[in-house]
Amino acid sequence: MGSELAVLFRRGRTWAMLLALAAVPVLIAVAVRLSTSGPAPGRGPAFLDRVAQNGLFVALTAVVVSTPLFLPLTIAVSAGDTIAGEAGLGTLRYLLTAPAGRARLLLVKYAGAAAFCCAAALTVIAAGIGIGAALFPVGPVPLLSGDTVGVGEAMLRLLLIAGYVAVSLLGLSAVGLFVSTLTEVPVGAMAATAVLSVISQVLDSLPQLQWLHPWLFSHYWLGFADLLRQPIEWSSFADNALLQAGYIVVFGTLAYGRFATKDILS
Repeated sequence: MGSELAVLFRRGRTWAMLLALAAVPVLIAVAVRLSTSGPAPGRGPAFLDRVAQNGLFVALTAVVVSTPLFLPLTIAVSAGDTIAGEAGLGTLRYLLTAPAGRARLLLVKYAGAAAFCCAAALTVIAAGIGIGAALFPVGPVPLLSGDTVGVGEAMLRLLLIAGYVAVSLLGLSAVGLFVSTLTEVPVGAMAATAVLSVISQVLDSLPQLQWLHPWLFSHYWLGFADLLRQPIEWSSFADNALLQAGYIVVFGTLAYGRFATKDILS
């Protein structure tokens, strides 16, 4: 596990993706700062009109902007590369030469992808807090329920939101792991995972398929708004975690079934 994490976080590609995610809140904050007139209420992403009054809202706006597109893209790259990347480099059979076993290798690869989910979500939140505090005043944060919390509690809630987003992406990582066992071309696995993310969100936006929505891994991605209420509403967090756990079990099992019977030639 330590070796996998070391390889993951020593890659230039990993840091390039994290820097790209960090650039999202920076661009939002700079754009608002340079604007002669602040964004009108109700225009643009959620919380954008509050950024100039409180820099902590930069992090919230960045999460809203990043969750549908930028975060899933980086997760697709990370998860799609888990097995297919090793096969593409010709190192997969050498990994399996060690007495680790295919199941253990899959678990370690998925754990590495899950670690990247956490790092990606924390990067967006941390960059948003940093640039928001640098360019705007920081103070008590009004919640969606009408209550106001201090800066310390607001920071804690932002960390909870980072955790919520990380959990939300675990199902997509499991899908990417399975897709990665189907091919030896990592770019194909990454692209397929990204496309499945888009398809899930498109299906979730169609009211005619409302019966399907609770089963889509992207359905609760923006449900972290319940963490901005007083008291905190935990039902969406629990529903989201249960849904992602289901995807982990199903696609983890499919990945093992495919990988355990696959002839490793590279």
